[in-house]
Amino acid sequence: MNQVLEARLHRGTPAAGSAWPIRRVLSFPVALCAVLAITIFALARKGLADPDIWWHLRNAEYMFREHAWPRADAYSFTVFGRPWMDHEWLAEIPYYVVWRAFGLAGIKALSLLVLGAIFGGLLYLCWRESRNIKASVIACSLAILLGSVSFGPRTILFGYGFLVLLLVILERFRSHGAGPLWLLPILFGVWVNTHGSWFLGLIVLCICIGGGLRDARWGRIESTRWSNSQLWRLSAATAASIAAVFVNPYGYRLVLYPWDMAFHQRLNIAHVAEWSSIDFHDVRGKIALIFLLAILLGALLSDHTWQLRVVALVLFGAYAALTYVRFLFLAGILAAPVIAKFLDRIPAYRPEIDKPLLNALLISAAVAFVVVGFPSNEALRESIAREYPAEILPYLAAEPPSGPVLNYYLWGGYMGWMDPNLKDFVDSRVDVFESAGVFRDYLDLLELKNPAAILERYHIRYVLFSLREPLSYALRHDPGWKVAFDGNVCVLFEKTGGEAQGASSARGSP
Repeated sequence: MNQVLEARLHRGTPAAGSAWPIRRVLSFPVALCAVLAITIFALARKGLADPDIWWHLRNAEYMFREHAWPRADAYSFTVFGRPWMDHEWLAEIPYYVVWRAFGLAGIKALSLLVLGAIFGGLLYLCWRESRNIKASVIACSLAILLGSVSFGPRTILFGYGFLVLLLVILERFRSHGAGPLWLLPILFGVWVNTHGSWFLGLIVLCICIGGGLRDARWGRIESTRWSNSQLWRLSAATAASIAAVFVNPYGYRLVLYPWDMAFHQRLNIAHVAEWSSIDFHDVRGKIALIFLLAILLGALLSDHTWQLRVVALVLFGAYAALTYVRFLFLAGILAAPVIAKFLDRIPAYRPEIDKPLLNALLISAAVAFVVVGFPSNEALRESIAREYPAEILPYLAAEPPSGPVLNYYLWGGYMGWMDPNLKDFVDSRVDVFESAGVFRDYLDLLELKNPAAILERYHIRYVLFSLREPLSYALRHDPGWKVAFDGNVCVLFEKTGGEAQGASSARGSP
């Protein structure tokens, strides 16, 4: 009898052991991560709405063709040859490479992968703070809703990925007393060539260092001093990181770009939508308000003790988000670990009551949703045609403009990408157009402030504009202009009577 039981136990041991990895793969935490992935995919899978992606691709194409960095405008007739700095050149290369390999679907896939990496790293930070996977997933979900303001094929996604990596390095250094600080100079050296958000990373680094300069306590807020060895290592890594940002093809001008943006590009900040303040009548504004109130309420009700650096980071993120809507993503990243810690009273995951079959169904549904719902190149082209003037491209190929074209601001990069010989009036590289005064003139045209004089000043022969703009309505009723093309998205006006001056500058190779 004993031999029979022993044999059965012996036969059952490997079976149980072989099932254990499967149970881990089909566990509830993995199912929660699948839900998180579905949330990202559902919010980011449609369209390629960012108007910058087109001139990013064009810049990368130039770098591959010429083996040089862009240093002057070559895309417009208004500021052609004016010095210009491609401050996001390194982030453009991956988008161009995947476009060459897979088309528009490759661009979409890359942006989704970067988003997955960002929130995967953030989930790790939330779990380290709370040790509760349920609380961590909820906190990350809130951060995803906030971060959706910047979803799309955008270079800033790489910047937020670097920010999460910076926080992971600092968290490991704080919790273990040691960490790979040698990575920081490399991180900032890559970051500065990728996106201007590197300066936010430097602020975060300084806040983390400053929050540990002394031992102190203020109610539930406390500061734990770094050891002399830790402080020396952090200071050395910071100094090396500052030195590393000067390793770039544009020298100190690239390092100073965030200051130029903040203090000299006033029209950019005042009129570009993502630089506006939060509209609390908007759905995203309401989510932001609920998110920030949850932090305050949790702080009041919680019996946790908070490190000064954590409080300072959350306040920095909240201030940035309330000032500019584009920094909702930043606020979500900085506040998510705090939210996870607020929610750590949620019952923890219990492996013994897990339901692998139910988890398997949920994971399978998530995979199927991504596979079936991933947009094809054709679907992405159709979505682009609903927002950009793709309908006019055959007409322009058959009837090329014989003079300067005033284009709608958001379409400049797209039109130049689709027809490199067509030089635009303005595009979303606002910095170069603002410094030359062109962007100011464009804004005046939108508001119908002396449009005839501005059109004459630039010798405009054609106007390619959105149907809904006041300028389009005005030109329809102006006998000096005729409708050359009238579509569902755009309308092309042509000036009647005589050739416009400067027509030869309207087309040419960049």
